[in-house]
Amino acid sequence: MQKTDIKADSVFGVIGVCGVNGNLIARILVDHGYKVQATDVVNKDNCRFSSSLNNYQNMTVYYGQMPENFISSSDYIIMPTQLIESKSKLFKTVQEMGVPIVTVEDIFELFEPVHPVICVTGTNGKTTTTTLLKYIASNNGIKPCEHNLANMQGNLADIPPLQSRLDGDISILETGTFGFEGSLNKLITNCKADIGVITNITEDHLTNSRDFLNYARVKGEFVELLKNKTLIVNSDDPTVMSLIKELNYNGKLITFGIDTKSFRKSTKQCFCGSEVEVSEFIAGVGKYDCACGISYTQPDYFATNINNEHNQFTLVCDDGEFDFKLKLNGLHNIYNALGAIIVAKEIMGLSFDDIKKSLSTFTGVNGRMQKIGIIDNKEIMIDYAHNPAGITTVLKELKNLYGTLVNVITTSSESGMDGDMEILNCSAAYSDYIVPASYNAYLCAKKALEKGLFADKIILPENMATDEKQGTLGATVEQVLSGFNKSLEIDVDLIICTGEAAFKYKDILIEKYGL
Repeated sequence: MQKTDIKADSVFGVIGVCGVNGNLIARILVDHGYKVQATDVVNKDNCRFSSSLNNYQNMTVYYGQMPENFISSSDYIIMPTQLIESKSKLFKTVQEMGVPIVTVEDIFELFEPVHPVICVTGTNGKTTTTTLLKYIASNNGIKPCEHNLANMQGNLADIPPLQSRLDGDISILETGTFGFEGSLNKLITNCKADIGVITNITEDHLTNSRDFLNYARVKGEFVELLKNKTLIVNSDDPTVMSLIKELNYNGKLITFGIDTKSFRKSTKQCFCGSEVEVSEFIAGVGKYDCACGISYTQPDYFATNINNEHNQFTLVCDDGEFDFKLKLNGLHNIYNALGAIIVAKEIMGLSFDDIKKSLSTFTGVNGRMQKIGIIDNKEIMIDYAHNPAGITTVLKELKNLYGTLVNVITTSSESGMDGDMEILNCSAAYSDYIVPASYNAYLCAKKALEKGLFADKIILPENMATDEKQGTLGATVEQVLSGFNKSLEIDVDLIICTGEAAFKYKDILIEKYGL
């Protein structure tokens, strides 16, 4: 289907406007000047994303009903993919009436993004970097395309490529992957990326180095698709730099990194086959030197003179030296800020003064080191960290800011029990106490105690609410509450609840405890 084949006064009928793709496609069509009528089986009160349609007054929406003439009065029909693939009764009816069906793939072909598209990938830091970039843009009169789908992550399924086709001045997209070959290739191709940002590549969901290199090669699909374009990378990560060398990247490469004290030594697999020793600044990232030629060097954008609270630094680049202050703490947030600064300066054309103003007022992302209240002089905090590198980075920073802390673990690792045990080990390294709230964390804690490990740190809840794993979510709401109750008995300065379950159920914690 060619866009030139579509008449300007064509009417598009969108079936399933309360679903993710139906909602976004309907809005794309209106943004491009087409007439849209939409329908869904649910009523408006039960439509998850009805608020995103509030500014689309020209769109006629039939909630809880489909008029008899809906199909016949449409020149084209859009319907959920599952109805097409299952050859549903509705699909057959549309076919019999001879109305062309437009698929999500057709939308990708019909509508190209008309503004710069920036894709952010990496194992950790994607969400904060993406959100910070949007904040900087909005503060400076640049309108980012927004999916506006309540309580939906921006990196799921077809959201990024559809979002890139919505109305706005710039597209800033979080583009993740579960490590499946071809997944980033398809996603970035559909997004039509012009600029890419890689935050890091760490072994968070994997059980051995071979798996890790295969996972890193999926990130390589991102690098390949941005050849002859612009790639902004964390050059303190040896995996990122060895991948760039392996793929012989030939576009515009802009690097960022920091200079600070290392906190431990670790190793990462290089694409040359060697294990590279890393003096880490944060998990998996720091100073390194491999015999194949990749080594830590001062990047194009360099943060130095970092203060003890990790929220102030001096940026050194070709334009000179500039002092920055963040409202957020953490070396990981300095890395996130550096990636955002480069995009804001090099792509958006903003001045360092304008960027500084935005960075100084950005309060962070919901669920990232988020303070939710105080109980008995104990600060209560939630963090989405759900893998070893994330747990290590967050707890290390919090230990730098607080005297004593207890970590309530609500995670369930994507790598199985080995990953859960690694999360427990990381927690023990940077926490004064540990309360295992998820079933897998509980099993790992009991196993550690049987071996005589962490006996001075592990405090088991009175009972495990349910003896089952809740997928990658980790804990049930009952398990989260049980673990949190136990943590309140401990004399600490900070209670930090980590994991996806802690994030999901934080509103219940807030309501139950009057936070």
